[in-house]
Amino acid sequence: MLDAMSMDQLRTFIAAADEGSFSAAGRKLRRAQSVVSQTLANLEQQVGFPLFERTGRYPQLTEAGKALLANARAAADSMDGFKAKARTLAEGLEPELSVAVDVMYPIEALTEAVRAFHEAFPITPLRLYVEALGAVIQPVLDGRSRIGIIGSLPEVPSNCESEYLLSVPAVTMVAPTHPLASIDQPIPRAAAASHVQLVLTDRSSLTEGRNFGVVSPLVWRLADLGAKHAFLRAGLGWGIMPQHMVEDDIARGRLVTIELEPHSTLGSAFSMHAIYRKDMPPGPAGRWFVSQLKQGSARPLE
Repeated sequence: MLDAMSMDQLRTFIAAADEGSFSAAGRKLRRAQSVVSQTLANLEQQVGFPLFERTGRYPQLTEAGKALLANARAAADSMDGFKAKARTLAEGLEPELSVAVDVMYPIEALTEAVRAFHEAFPITPLRLYVEALGAVIQPVLDGRSRIGIIGSLPEVPSNCESEYLLSVPAVTMVAPTHPLASIDQPIPRAAAASHVQLVLTDRSSLTEGRNFGVVSPLVWRLADLGAKHAFLRAGLGWGIMPQHMVEDDIARGRLVTIELEPHSTLGSAFSMHAIYRKDMPPGPAGRWFVSQLKQGSARPLE
């Protein structure tokens, strides 16, 4: 009986567990509730015990069902990976490589990777989107980009794979004329909160209503890192910047680093990862590009 178990049954089991009801699972799978119920009944007959307790208003996983759910997810993910790999191999070299890159990623390292890509794949067009936060992930999720290089958003969607690339040091900055520059450090959060904080905003809706690293209620949200950089130098507020972008400003005295009170997570580092959808892994050109980014990450940032 177990040999007759199908992947469709496992996906139905997972959907019912995730959605909390057979009707909701049917809507997710675009099937009638009766089909979902019958599929699960057949699966339970094959395994030899109930997977759901049906006495209440909504079906609840039995202890046996809970024990098998993780295995069902692993089997479904493995099949998805098999199909995605087969699809990639059948496609061959991508006709175009589209990559969404976090604005915090070191431009020197990106430029070197792009230069090497052009030499290795001279006839493969490269499309780059430079964004921040959820706007880096959105093109990957909707299929416009095969690869995303994320760092300013510390989350990876569950339907994506992630590969670590490098850590980009970050510092908290103000102009030397800014009031925070003259305060003894570490600066209390209350003092920082009394001044305008310059933060990047998300062009997508993925992080709507959420804040990352925001301390002050006086916030100016900017969609462009260059504008944030210029506003910092003009003394219009304080904010976090990738260290490699402001080293010259620090050396020339146009910006100074500040330290907030101990145990603050602000101004530490951005962990950069390459992500891609599990069902749309990169092809040969994309894999080569990610590999090149990893090689570049082994070199010290200038």
